[in-house]
Amino acid sequence: MTRLKLAIPSKGRLKDNAENWLARAGFKLRQSGGDRGYTAELKGLPKADVLLLSAREIAQGLIDGSFHIGVTGEDLLNDLSADLARDASVIKRLEFGGADVVVAVPSAWLDVNTMADLEAAGARFRQRHGRRMKVATKYLRLTRNYFSEKSVGEYRLVESAGATEAAPASGQAEVIVDITSTGTTLRANSLKVLDDGVILKSRAALAGSLRADWSGGAKDVLQKLLASIEAVESADATSLLVVGGKVEESLRAELGLTEVSANSFLSPSGKAVENARKLTESGVNSVSILKSDFIFSQATPSYEAFIAQFSTRA
Repeated sequence: MTRLKLAIPSKGRLKDNAENWLARAGFKLRQSGGDRGYTAELKGLPKADVLLLSAREIAQGLIDGSFHIGVTGEDLLNDLSADLARDASVIKRLEFGGADVVVAVPSAWLDVNTMADLEAAGARFRQRHGRRMKVATKYLRLTRNYFSEKSVGEYRLVESAGATEAAPASGQAEVIVDITSTGTTLRANSLKVLDDGVILKSRAALAGSLRADWSGGAKDVLQKLLASIEAVESADATSLLVVGGKVEESLRAELGLTEVSANSFLSPSGKAVENARKLTESGVNSVSILKSDFIFSQATPSYEAFIAQFSTRA
């Protein structure tokens, strides 16, 4: 039987967030060999093997089919794959790891505020210095594609091995393409983002490989994982209203309530208090608002959408 191979980030805030996200769904991570181990298991998902890798290694492994699913950045998936629709698919966009891939130039370049300005500046730079301006980045494919889309050709890519934001100050490059969440680091290095310089708005994502071997039981384990994740999402999105009296069908429809039993209904969480008030105003004796940890249903939409992609592949 094929075991599900899941990769999550090995350190930092991404690891902590991914671990907490899985724990919230009932799957607690236990690393082999303690905190320094690079393999782990998930309590509650015994037929899964967990690998702890860098976010870039995870993206590459999903693209080449080394494992089934992983938590990584959308920026890395888009940069490392020449054809993401062929290689991997985002199953869930997560509520952490948000950042933008941006084009940034020195703040002192007062007349360079757009990509068109950058092309003009590149032409002047080449005429003055006898070479193309250098653009430092770890995102080679994203940069090439975006610069081509914006008709910018007066540049030469320099692959960044370290702190990309320091490249202009150190003389390694004139321009950078990097990822930023708040812009603080860019400003600290006297850089500014071009007005149309946001290449990609990225988030952490649970992605699945379309190249991995999904035979055996791997699909069943994925369905179990996603069913629990969606049960948490449903619980977060809804509240249970327990009512002391009859609720007319027309009022249920007006309030957007879903009947669970004769005296209990699911309400969107954001409207739970308002709906409870309207129910009491209609003559119901009492309304209790309860929160659930999980609300399971027969369908698992994210699983079904992911698996459906295999039937449409040539």
